[in-house]
Amino acid sequence: MSAVPDADFVRVCHLDELPEEGAAKAEVAGRTIAMVRTEDGTVHAIDDTCTHANVSLSEGDVEGNTLECWLHGSCFDLTSGEPTMMPATVPVAVHTVRITEEGDVLVALSE
Repeated sequence: MSAVPDADFVRVCHLDELPEEGAAKAEVAGRTIAMVRTEDGTVHAIDDTCTHANVSLSEGDVEGNTLECWLHGSCFDLTSGEPTMMPATVPVAVHTVRITEEGDVLVALSE
């Protein structure tokens, strides 16, 4: 995996603005993403729209490294975007996250 150039990162929020464990919706360069912090404090960014039902994933529940869609229970792996539970079969995009020493959360959008 190649490194993402610094110029591709956009500040989304400060770490304190995210739930200690859970998801929050954010707009990044015209794209809606779910910012997710897991129990171990890791921050992930994935596209916010469930590929099965076209609803917001940031309203779902976080368990381990998965985000569960609130509507039909589809689950997505936060590191790969792959669905881990039906009915979804199409992955969501995963974006690179960087946290600065000051606590700013930066995201570089994937294609």
